[in-house]
Amino acid sequence: MSETTEAYCVKCKAKRSMKDGQRVTMKNGKEAMQGKCETCGTGMYKIMPKKSS
Repeated sequence: MSETTEAYCVKCKAKRSMKDGQRVTMKNGKEAMQGKCETCGTGMYKIMPKKSS
């Protein structure tokens, strides 16, 4: 399932839309979105906020 998310692109040095975004779990257990910049194709990550219980 692909979600549209905005994240910071280090190559473009701006917030860009992320294509092919997938929800992943990092080694430390935190949730993140992983995808590619729609403009330049660089890999992007966005750490998601904690789930409130």
